[in-house]
Amino acid sequence: MKKSPNSTDIHVGSRIRLRRVMLGLSQEKLGDGLGITFQQVQKYEKGTNRVGASRLQHISELLDVHISYFFEGGPDATEDKALAVPSVLSQFMNSKEGVSLAKAFSAIEDSRVRRRVLELVQSLGGSASAETQKNTETSVSTTH
Repeated sequence: MKKSPNSTDIHVGSRIRLRRVMLGLSQEKLGDGLGITFQQVQKYEKGTNRVGASRLQHISELLDVHISYFFEGGPDATEDKALAVPSVLSQFMNSKEGVSLAKAFSAIEDSRVRRRVLELVQSLGGSASAETQKNTETSVSTTH
């Protein structure tokens, strides 16, 4: 009987992948820096294999982020840890389009322009709730 990946392992793996792709690193390059194969990096990114604490620390150094980055937006401690279904947001942020959009959006320095771009995307999407829009706008204006 094969054990299902833990939702925290999946989240941490998706954050590793997101940061790696945003930096333009291949799995092979990250693996070389860690002294492991690209296949092992793939297993970490999918959550199939758990990343040990010292390895995660090394990954955070190579990807130039604080170790807490890998847990941001992760599953709540009260959630069922056996659930291994990535959120829609996580799936999008791990897609090529999501990474490209995040890179382009991050490059916009003017907070007013970022807010207008966000409003445009929300109007095109049409299905976001007013609460989600309000929370996102607050986050956008305070993070840059």
